[in-house]
Amino acid sequence: MIRLDGLTVAVGGRSLVDDASADVAEGDVVLLAGPTGVGKTTLLRTLGGLLDGTGVRASGRVLLDGTDLLGVPARDRAHLTGYVGQDPTRGFVTAHVETELAFGLEQQGVAPAAMRRRVEDTLDLLGIAELRERRLDTLSLGQAQRVALGAVLVSEPSVLLLDEPTSALDPVAADDVVGALRRLAHDVGLTVVVAEHRLERLTGVVDRVWHLPGDGSLRAGGNDVLRATPQAPPLVRLADLVGWDDVPRDVREARRRYVAAPGVVGLRVDAPSGHGNAADPAPTEARVRTRGLEVRRGTRTVVHGLDLELHAGEVTVLMGRNGAGKSSLLRALAGALPHRARLDVAGVDPAKLAAPDARRVVALVPQEVGALLFAPTVASECEGGDADADAAPGTTRALLDGLVPGIDGATHPRDLSEGERLALVLAIQLAAGAGVVLLDEPTRGLDTPARHALVAALRERAAAGATVVLATHDVETAAEAADRVIVLADGEVVTDGAARAVLTGSVGAAPQVARVVRPLAALTVADLVRGPACTPGSVPVGPDTPDVPAVVAPGPGASDGPPR
Repeated sequence: MIRLDGLTVAVGGRSLVDDASADVAEGDVVLLAGPTGVGKTTLLRTLGGLLDGTGVRASGRVLLDGTDLLGVPARDRAHLTGYVGQDPTRGFVTAHVETELAFGLEQQGVAPAAMRRRVEDTLDLLGIAELRERRLDTLSLGQAQRVALGAVLVSEPSVLLLDEPTSALDPVAADDVVGALRRLAHDVGLTVVVAEHRLERLTGVVDRVWHLPGDGSLRAGGNDVLRATPQAPPLVRLADLVGWDDVPRDVREARRRYVAAPGVVGLRVDAPSGHGNAADPAPTEARVRTRGLEVRRGTRTVVHGLDLELHAGEVTVLMGRNGAGKSSLLRALAGALPHRARLDVAGVDPAKLAAPDARRVVALVPQEVGALLFAPTVASECEGGDADADAAPGTTRALLDGLVPGIDGATHPRDLSEGERLALVLAIQLAAGAGVVLLDEPTRGLDTPARHALVAALRERAAAGATVVLATHDVETAAEAADRVIVLADGEVVTDGAARAVLTGSVGAAPQVARVVRPLAALTVADLVRGPACTPGSVPVGPDTPDVPAVVAPGPGASDGPPR
């Protein structure tokens, strides 16, 4: 069992956690939630005793079966806690899967026979035996995440600490990782503490929730702890809307409640999300054109003969499994990857422009944003962003505050959280005012309010005539932002259509609300109003929600298939 006993964690003059106490039973899965930059990663590293050289101060006790982890030397922690960071590939130290799993055991002096047994057990437990001879740099992100899990599991820790393990994964790969966590807890008895912003992926498997609201407190309980919080995932917001006494754990449970009483909600006539409703939207200027576009990475072709038009005033979301070619396509459109055949972005091929000129035509926010930050402080990065964009002073800082408010301008960018660094780069790139804006996984590390603010900024940019394209695995953000959804597989387009039709008609890409209330064509809770069968006193979505006209749900005998 884990017990926090008067735990205080501070950085500089700020207390991230102040005199917190909480208990976790052996074999529980704990979800650590809270705003971007609140200190979730720091708390995880505190639980793992990984504070050396970070400037973080911790007092109180973190007890694991009576042992205070804060007092255990680093060399003695491997059998107690295992930590996997936000980017698991950064922790790899060898070239192949099997040697990566064995490396930590070799450093601990484990006997060869025991080492072999542990490696084999771990390969089987995580379902990665077929990867044993693969080079680490050939793995998909989902495979790399499971190998990183294996590299700590071979030491047989009592507690597994994970920092955003699904943030860069497609829905199928994320389900694989979540399934692995469920098996580790239920079948092995391992205690798991996982920090995550995409809470909807984990609420069905967690036993406890720790919520850090940002005032130094730690609120512990079940999924109900997330009610009425800014970070509440869709099923929690749906429970608040209709007045359910408790929060359903997963879509299945929520669907059963809805089928039993479909009158609890109706569809707003002016449903705001999934802006792409028309099957044939009015044509606008084609800002980006490709004809037979081919992109290669090394000897491998990752985009095949692509014919594509992207329009002004439109937000397009690229979806598809890890490795489908989304990132490569965005980089080619920005002129950052060599390509063959015709590419026209606002009348030019960005690959033929000097970098400053290209940035005014097309702005790219890549997945690895750290390489774009050079200045010693946030304030100087913002000032540089304004100067490079010929924007009014304060433009970049205002965009940053709209995404993640309150970041100290004197902070070095490397001391920001992953989400805060992403928000800073988003602000710098959006300040450039380019007519084409490309974003690769732009919600990684962002909490729900920051994602809403990003969507609002992108829709504002589109309304001003920009072409906005984002590649994402975050179906909830896609549901809120997209006019159009393009699904890629093996570098080719397999689906291209209006967002609402594509998302509600997909088994794998449908957001949670669409799965619960089908055949209503709702994508998010904001698309719904309380119906006549709703429990009195339920929490409205917004101040005008109760008075919005609605299309009432059909009875439980209606078709369960996706809307046509």
